[in-house]
Amino acid sequence: MISERQCIDLIRQFSGSRDKEFLVRGIGDDCAVLKKDDADCLLLTTDTLVEGVHFDLAWHPPHLLGRKSAAVNLSDIAAMGGRPTACLLSIAFPDGVPSWFAEFMAGFSEVLREFDTLLVGGDTVRGRNDIVVTVTLIGEVKKATVCYRSGAQPGDLVWVSGPLGNGAAGLELCRKGLQKSYETATDLQQLVKAHLDPEPLVRLGAVLAASGLVHAMMDISDGLATDLAHLCKESGVGAEVRQDLLPVYEPLRLAAAALGANVLDWVLRGGEDYQLLFTSKAADENKLRRLAAEQSDRKIVAIGKIVEGQGVFLCRENERRDISYQGFDHFRG
Repeated sequence: MISERQCIDLIRQFSGSRDKEFLVRGIGDDCAVLKKDDADCLLLTTDTLVEGVHFDLAWHPPHLLGRKSAAVNLSDIAAMGGRPTACLLSIAFPDGVPSWFAEFMAGFSEVLREFDTLLVGGDTVRGRNDIVVTVTLIGEVKKATVCYRSGAQPGDLVWVSGPLGNGAAGLELCRKGLQKSYETATDLQQLVKAHLDPEPLVRLGAVLAASGLVHAMMDISDGLATDLAHLCKESGVGAEVRQDLLPVYEPLRLAAAALGANVLDWVLRGGEDYQLLFTSKAADENKLRRLAAEQSDRKIVAIGKIVEGQGVFLCRENERRDISYQGFDHFRG
């Protein structure tokens, strides 16, 4: 059985290798990039959520599932510095259309409206066993400012846009039947929300891309250890992450203690953080901090640096260990 990464590499071998005037960038980034005109590009991305893998209706309210289905695609547009414009929704139901579908659509369209994005089509089919939701999103970005994964350079700082591990912690709280804390306990509220209703950082992505200060960018969906490895592979570099700099939301530690979980596992490998991961010159550190705070009210965090070579390494005191691709992989379980 091959890994998800090997599967993607195999698909890439059979992708559009022929020269096409309209193709700017294909497989390898959060979105495919197509030429629109001399100044602008189109962004295309698609994502599939499968019942029992990405969501469980036992704890995921249909309204929030609709919001999440839109948000995870919007996050890909954010990672390229783009502006979302249009959306396609396809959904398979095993036993006919359920009564809660109206709630799902209310949440889905709610998020699209928040980002001025229009639902323009899609497909509905009868499936066999599980509900499957596939969303395709179209966006636009200036050709001069689009951010790829491939621009990181040795000496760059590695940044994240906020705390890591919250989505993984929220999932575990839901699995343990503690999701009602979302309504009653402030310390757990943001953890469960991170899983049920993630926030796509479209505004921040556009601000960072337009600044010209960011060399490479992507969002974190499969965990820092895997997604930073993807960015490094596309850039032909390595990375060192300092464990003491990793941003941890304090209630994450409380949840880990209560559930007998490891905080570092959630932070490095948990996935579904949907934070932005990006690099910049070390000399631009203060400019970027001010820009993020003033333009998008976000406190970004530098967690390490880009280095020559290959691999992603976690550094703590005198220890340096390889954590490359240790995040979520659909085909490893």
